[in-house]
Amino acid sequence: MTAPLRSLGIPPNAWMVDATIADITRSPLESRPIILPTETKTLRLDLAKTAILIIDMQNDFCHSDGWLAHIGVDVTPTQTAIAPLQKLLPMLRQVHVPIVWVNWGNRPDLLNISAAALHVYNPTGEGVGLGDPLPSNGAPVLMKDSWAAAIVDELEPQPEDIGVDKYRMSGFWDTPLDSILKNLGRTTLLFAGVNVDQCVMATLQDANFLGYDCILLKDCSATTSPDYCWLATLYNVKQCFGFVTNSTELVQAIDQ
Repeated sequence: MTAPLRSLGIPPNAWMVDATIADITRSPLESRPIILPTETKTLRLDLAKTAILIIDMQNDFCHSDGWLAHIGVDVTPTQTAIAPLQKLLPMLRQVHVPIVWVNWGNRPDLLNISAAALHVYNPTGEGVGLGDPLPSNGAPVLMKDSWAAAIVDELEPQPEDIGVDKYRMSGFWDTPLDSILKNLGRTTLLFAGVNVDQCVMATLQDANFLGYDCILLKDCSATTSPDYCWLATLYNVKQCFGFVTNSTELVQAIDQ
């Protein structure tokens, strides 16, 4: 009796192999199409090819003791994305949509951070910038595994979730994000997080350039920037880079 082939790789990007055969057909995941209204078109998409990227929902950007608050930014707007995500994420886990947390998480030695990137966070060189301790609690700003870089307590990741550390505004720059999504067979990406006009937008643009289908979840995103930045982001996503909807529409589409 012939022994069964063994799986090699991450489904659906997996081969079936033995000593003499390599089956490289890659069996697809079972399709689960839904109909999702957006602000410009109604989409028919496949949840089996979909993932959500949640960007920078971290203490340094969203907590009153984090870095943004330390430099005088009102972080209250960032917290509006928390409740919609709390409702959405359990449903996405139930239908096996990968949840990918894409967060600033720098090396302690900052060897891969340029002077230009450092300047954004400490333009005078005298303040509290990347890797420097926060006066409130001593946590190093946006350093991997620190309190400052941790996801806010209200959005506790689950063991099956995926984490990707980033080092620039775009989550694709110098990270394994693209390779992970390709191995998972995910071509449609939902976007959430902060700041929508900066790191979320930069990641979404790069995703578009790489050929992904991009959908911004408006109520799961936020920014501390002025309103015109928010409006410009929504305009540009709809005009150039993808689609805009909200989590309530997505939940209804999944429930149908």
